[in-house]
Amino acid sequence: MLSTPARSLHVRKGPSLRARWVTLWVIAGLLALSVAEAQSQSNSGGSSSTLPNAPVANLDFYTRPTETMKLRNYFFDGFGPYPIAVAAASAGISQIYDSPPDWKEGATAYGKRFASSFGVLAVTATTRYTLAEALHEDTMYYQCECRGLFRRLGHAVISTVISRRGDDGHRIFSFPDLVAPYAGSITAVYAWYPRRYDAMDGFRMGNYNMLGYVGANITLEFFRTGPRSWINRMHLNNPHRAQVPPFF
Repeated sequence: MLSTPARSLHVRKGPSLRARWVTLWVIAGLLALSVAEAQSQSNSGGSSSTLPNAPVANLDFYTRPTETMKLRNYFFDGFGPYPIAVAAASAGISQIYDSPPDWKEGATAYGKRFASSFGVLAVTATTRYTLAEALHEDTMYYQCECRGLFRRLGHAVISTVISRRGDDGHRIFSFPDLVAPYAGSITAVYAWYPRRYDAMDGFRMGNYNMLGYVGANITLEFFRTGPRSWINRMHLNNPHRAQVPPFF
């Protein structure tokens, strides 16, 4: 990556592997706070309360979300309090590790890193929403009906690249879910990152973006309780729960 003369003048001081994992779990933790804040009231019949991006109920009674609900969910995921908080934390960590070093330090540098992180999340959400609409997929996260730590964990991880299609909500491999994290990072590399960054850098950054969504799904699966909030009134509230896939 540093073989050309142009690259030799800019040796990157990237974060360590430990720092990268810390970044991922900070992002997941922020999502947990957003989830807890956005949780809705429990139904009078004793059913569990719903979460943003984590509808609950049996898939046998699946009701496809309306276009209004999907659009509201898109704006929440791409431009709401969660991406703002994640971008702020991610920019702070990048500032500590001087990544990318070309942006240097100080308030202006932090602003660039914040705008970059927020831009990646916005492009990711936009790509997922646009492709899902074109392919008629429901890419929202559904909590598992199953019990047991590993079954629920497996459901959360596999759901990162699984969506639902049709009136019955059958599960399919999701091209939008797979492509969106990389679209966000590749856009950043070619639109506003320093010129020495290339597609391989975008792919590497996309891997961490994807892992961030794995952490987000795990958080959505296991965080079931939280205070009621105004966020719930502006976010998706579609009560469904997913059946556990046969391979779990």
